[in-house]
Amino acid sequence: MKRVAVTGLGAITPLGNNVSEFWDNLTKGVCGIRKITKFDTADYKVKLAAEVHQFDPLQYMDKMELRHTDLYAQYAIAAACQAMEDSGIQNTVAPERIGVYMGSGIGGMSTFMSEHTALLEKGPRKVSPYFIPMMIANIASGMIAIRFNCKNSAMPAVTACASGTNAIGEAMRMIRHGYADAMIAGGAEATINEITAAGFTNMRALSVIDDPKTACLPFDRRRSGFVMG
Repeated sequence: MKRVAVTGLGAITPLGNNVSEFWDNLTKGVCGIRKITKFDTADYKVKLAAEVHQFDPLQYMDKMELRHTDLYAQYAIAAACQAMEDSGIQNTVAPERIGVYMGSGIGGMSTFMSEHTALLEKGPRKVSPYFIPMMIANIASGMIAIRFNCKNSAMPAVTACASGTNAIGEAMRMIRHGYADAMIAGGAEATINEITAAGFTNMRALSVIDDPKTACLPFDRRRSGFVMG
């Protein structure tokens, strides 16, 4: 059986916006769950989430590209840039032999919300022509493929909370079975917003505990739901 190795890592997370910062906070037991800052939670039972903080997308793309890129794809591109630099693999593999599998449970939800608001408040002519390409769940894979000239498969795994792990597993299979020599793989999501919080709360999936240290207890008898992040 052909062995597959991870040669580069990248991370944009609630515990840090690079691998070393993330790992340092993880090993120190730092909690990434805090009060939600992305929207007003006054009318919500849920008050906590694991948000990404101090992320600067301009480290990874210019202002024009930023305007046409949903936050979830910004996270994905940033992590991919870090992983490619870490691996040193760029320009060492034929373009046809490297691909991208970037998972996302739903894609550009922030874009969906903002453009729906524009439709309701200003009419159909004010919906951005970039709405669809910014929102679709495969755009992160596509943008990463363009950035690094990856001409093998560029696809998302869309399997809810398992999307990122699923993408990594499928990427491993691509290499193991000889369809590619290298893959950029992972997952990205940016769904901490009003409608997602409302939907998950109403289906009783989210923890409504207001203590960050006890809100997320997935393997404990006190568990009461998950925390968005």
